[in-house]
Amino acid sequence: MKVAVLSFAHVHAPTYIELLRDRGDVELLTADPGAPPDDPDRGAALARRLGVPYAAGWDEVFAQRPDAVVVTSENARHRYLVERAAAAGAHVLCEKPLATSEADALAMIDACAGAGVGLMTAYPVRFGSAFTALRRAVADGSLGALVSVHGSNNGWNPAGSRPWFGDRELAGGGAVMDHTVHIADLMDVLLGGEQAVEVYAQANDLLGSEGADVETAGLVTVRYPGGVVTAIDCSWSHPKDHPTWGGLSLTCVAERGIVEFDAFPRLLGGFDSATARSRWEPGGDDLDAVMLEEFLGAARTGRRPRPDGEAGLRSLRIVLAAYESLRTGQPVALPDPRAAQPS
Repeated sequence: MKVAVLSFAHVHAPTYIELLRDRGDVELLTADPGAPPDDPDRGAALARRLGVPYAAGWDEVFAQRPDAVVVTSENARHRYLVERAAAAGAHVLCEKPLATSEADALAMIDACAGAGVGLMTAYPVRFGSAFTALRRAVADGSLGALVSVHGSNNGWNPAGSRPWFGDRELAGGGAVMDHTVHIADLMDVLLGGEQAVEVYAQANDLLGSEGADVETAGLVTVRYPGGVVTAIDCSWSHPKDHPTWGGLSLTCVAERGIVEFDAFPRLLGGFDSATARSRWEPGGDDLDAVMLEEFLGAARTGRRPRPDGEAGLRSLRIVLAAYESLRTGQPVALPDPRAAQPS
């Protein structure tokens, strides 16, 4: 199977490239024509370092007729690449957030549906075995009804290594755009696709924006029609010398108990004298590898991937409502899908 990674703009692109490169069932193609010429982590320089084929432009990639593509460009540029891939008959895995506007997300979904190819949103955390256990406990009723969830998705400020994360036009926003969607997606799974009806957000840039004109800290509160309330800490709150890139956790309060979920548990901690820094060896599953396996399996068989484009759209709507709340200072109501259903 030919798989192309389109753009190295996103911080996850090198990881996806390495995982695909090391598979015996994948012929890997890469391209990043928009890379800054002096950036060693972008474009041909990165391809050489990782030992993977590199094409000078998008036309050259699509001329090789890839079966599937992974879109890891700047957020606002997802639509162009997804639509080109769909027109070429390639299945698509698109980095989150799916888009920076609802109009772009809908266009991407329609393009892939019209071309008969799959569109998958890159939400790897839902594939972890620990989250599967949490999902099962919520679904089988052993915890009783879910009452509230507090989620934290924290990390370093990515604008330090990828300046476009601090560009409001290219990224669509800052920490609220970058980190809210992951937990919104996990709630989408836990609540079986139940769509939020109200969103309220507060944000600031007190953690240091490194010259970027975006928020670096945020708290987003989401209310669902069944009564569950979720609070999401989406801040870029880890300092540069933190031993890990980020972390994601949930505290789920239900009628019969409280469950703590950690997507990236620490397996080993200590101090590394060679680097004079704390050492943190992560445990748990390789979530990116499991997500790619799902994507490739769906592309081979033609089945609908999960999470699909609609899942990406639902989480994006929560983020867009959060920005509207930041603009107005008020909670933002979203349409209650139950109101449109016949009684």
